[in-house]
Amino acid sequence: MFVIEGGRRFVIPRTELTYPSHVLRMHQNAAGAPVDHVMADFEDACPYEFKGEPSRKVMVEALNTVDFGHKVVTIRPNNISSPFFLGDLRAIMLGAPDRFHGIILPKTTGPEDIIYLSKLLDGLEREGGWKTRVMVEALIEIPVAVVKAYEIATASDRMVGLIFGIADFSAAIGVREMVKDQNQNFHYAKQAVVVAAKAAGLLAVDNAFLTIIRRDAPPEEANRIREELRHKNMGAANLGMDGTWVIHPQQAEIANDCFSPSDDEVKAAQRAVDYYHQQGGGALMFPETGEFLDEAIIKGKLMHLAKGVQAGRVDAAYLAEAAAKSKAITGYDILQMMKRVA
Repeated sequence: MFVIEGGRRFVIPRTELTYPSHVLRMHQNAAGAPVDHVMADFEDACPYEFKGEPSRKVMVEALNTVDFGHKVVTIRPNNISSPFFLGDLRAIMLGAPDRFHGIILPKTTGPEDIIYLSKLLDGLEREGGWKTRVMVEALIEIPVAVVKAYEIATASDRMVGLIFGIADFSAAIGVREMVKDQNQNFHYAKQAVVVAAKAAGLLAVDNAFLTIIRRDAPPEEANRIREELRHKNMGAANLGMDGTWVIHPQQAEIANDCFSPSDDEVKAAQRAVDYYHQQGGGALMFPETGEFLDEAIIKGKLMHLAKGVQAGRVDAAYLAEAAAKSKAITGYDILQMMKRVA
């Protein structure tokens, strides 16, 4: 997770909006989008003619002038093998100290890439006079990265998350259909990213949904696309993803909803947790719903309620007290272990 605002707030992004870095208007639009996290892209979304100084100039101007509010702000440089990588990194690190939170590293091949990036950031933070520490999310978008996902996740204490990149992964393994049935067709890769991320205590972010609703789309087409977007994101949430990339603000509302507990879900989880502790724990049935409860089930509800804290629907003190009761019996706090609290 990202710990920002001087440690006062933690963010496990439900929505990460990616957009081109070379157009100032795009930064301004992103700042107003209803997302948790923005990511300006020097890489795939930047045309060749804007690579290098043109895009860097706009990026630095945006970081220093655009108010992104409470969003997590990250940047995707060109990949490590690109001749633009080092220049991208130097431009933003020295041109906008303490104005963003993280680097998203594309085309990660293994832990050595993360170690290299982390050492570069060590030096650039000193040179630029940074007072905060830049964190790293790694894009898992080639087969070798899926195989090495846990090594990547644990390569540096700057790591906060893994992101599954479906387009490059599809190209690499020869899959032609990457929109429909993607949670089935890419089940192994997505689950591998989730397991590696969670084993390292990091957040896991799903790929973007690559269909946008056209302005002139008939209502039935627009509704079909919205339902496909919801189906994809609900499936990803059920795989354990914490959030998703979005490529247009129109996708944000549905995506946020898919990765957030509803008010009814929050209240039901709290009632179950309260009942469980009132009964002294063990294995029992929740009379209200007939649901089986034991310590493992309660831990799952605590993880769910942590998302409710971030969404402002659960009191942080309530969650801490419930987690402490669990820890007193089991010897560990699931929320601390999985880095769900600051």
